[in-house]
Amino acid sequence: MKAAIFYGAIEGNGALKTVQEIVGDELVKAGWDIDVLDFCKTEIAACLGCFGCWLKTPGICVINDAGRDVTKAYVQSDMTVYLTPVTFGGYSSALKKAVDRLIPSVSPHFMKINGETHHRPRYEKYPRLIAIGVLHHADAESERIFKTLVERNAINMHSPAHASCIVLEDDWSDQIRTKIRRCLEEIRC
Repeated sequence: MKAAIFYGAIEGNGALKTVQEIVGDELVKAGWDIDVLDFCKTEIAACLGCFGCWLKTPGICVINDAGRDVTKAYVQSDMTVYLTPVTFGGYSSALKKAVDRLIPSVSPHFMKINGETHHRPRYEKYPRLIAIGVLHHADAESERIFKTLVERNAINMHSPAHASCIVLEDDWSDQIRTKIRRCLEEIRC
């Protein structure tokens, strides 16, 4: 099985690098092939909101840059792992740009999911989603917002299962590893 790790670090975030190494180690131990996409080192343009990926070039972004590789890695994975510092309860700017560029993987047509309007899936299979956020210090409101964001993204992107957790910059490696294992168990990896 294949996992795509979306590494949304911001320069100088050493805590997130530790988390990425632990996630990679846990996934490899569990038999996953991993592909790390480092958005700190990859130039990705912001989504134009032009709907070209739906109307002009269905399933492919009209911007010919690394954002196309993001969508390809996402669609071809069995699980996607978002790693990000938590910013006001959300993703880092680097990860947010990459997530926005996943829009070609859904259809422009709509359907109801639990009474809400969402885009129809473009493909038969979508990856499970795990999101791991790093906070400087405990912040219940940011954690609540982050978990809600992940849940809503999982619905929008038709993830068959999702889990999220928050780690603190001063958590010990064993604490981080335990939280990551819980996320993996939650989506039965």
